[in-house]
Amino acid sequence: MRVPVSRRAVLTVGMASALVGFTRGPTAASAPASRGPAAPPAAAATNGDLRRQVNAILATGVAGVGAEVVSPYGRRHAFAGTPREGRFRMGSLTKTFTAVVALQLADLKLDTPVRYWLPEVARDITVRDLLRHTSRLLDPEIPALTSAEGYRAERLRSYTPEELAGAALRLGRAPEKWSYANTNYLLTAMIIERITGRSWAVEITDRIIRPLGLEATSAPDESPFVPGPHARGWASFGTETPLDVTLLNPSMAVGSGALISSVRDLSVFYAALLGGELLPPPRLAEMTATVPASGIGIEGARYGLGLAELPLPGGGSFLSHFGELLGYHAWAGVTADGSRTAVVYVTGDVTGATMGAMSALIEGGVGGTR
Repeated sequence: MRVPVSRRAVLTVGMASALVGFTRGPTAASAPASRGPAAPPAAAATNGDLRRQVNAILATGVAGVGAEVVSPYGRRHAFAGTPREGRFRMGSLTKTFTAVVALQLADLKLDTPVRYWLPEVARDITVRDLLRHTSRLLDPEIPALTSAEGYRAERLRSYTPEELAGAALRLGRAPEKWSYANTNYLLTAMIIERITGRSWAVEITDRIIRPLGLEATSAPDESPFVPGPHARGWASFGTETPLDVTLLNPSMAVGSGALISSVRDLSVFYAALLGGELLPPPRLAEMTATVPASGIGIEGARYGLGLAELPLPGGGSFLSHFGELLGYHAWAGVTADGSRTAVVYVTGDVTGATMGAMSALIEGGVGGTR
């Protein structure tokens, strides 16, 4: 039985807050592309199916939607109010990329105390705690993400990782053992830099973006622009007036939410990851070993290392991550073997109805038989 929209609305404060951590603000076209064997016409899902789902998401009041679903029968995509193959800020889907780079480093042992690499972190937590969100660390407030006034004043402000880490470490501790925090992945990015001697952005680029040929994906450092074709990002900050928030210095999201991509690139990335192209089997097994994550707001939700595990309505589960960074909201799902992926993003404010419609698209994409 499909999860009712009333329950899915919990995602807005659960997954969209827990799996993102950043405070959110505010005519379909499609074309086929082949991947794998062609399906018989009667068995294959159609672009029209995906167009209807994209239009259903658009009807919830967002400004634009883009989606791609890949199965053994081929690739389908649809766009409404967004450019074809448009780019967007992926938000916390960045965490999966950061976790992959960390797991690729032979010198990085998951149960090593964080203070071994970062002596300034005088807490009894491990690298595994960072990647799994069991450190009980908290996030400092970022004014540009919480109000229209803050956005206007600080949208171009640059943060250093040390500045953000220091602010986070001066805060208390989360009451729950599993507690989502962007600080976990900021510290992971800092550890990556301490081990490799190179920036997090360079490691992401050289270890994932270039090898996979992700031409629409970039680590923008402090650039406030979304390069290439893209829809504008909109946020209303709880008011009746949407504000164009496309321009944003993403330095507050290093390691946790700064990357820019497209639905196609994200489909390729998640399929490659679960298909075993980016990590050796033991490391991939550690990444996909999950613990209960009640903070996500979905019964049965679990979290591994940069990946959530969510239940399917008809039984079974899929691996996933949700992300947002001010005006852009993205969701990716992938089967455990990487054979099916579904990616959707929207621009503008989301509601419970938006999240329910996005959930239906993701569940149908990864849980379908066609």
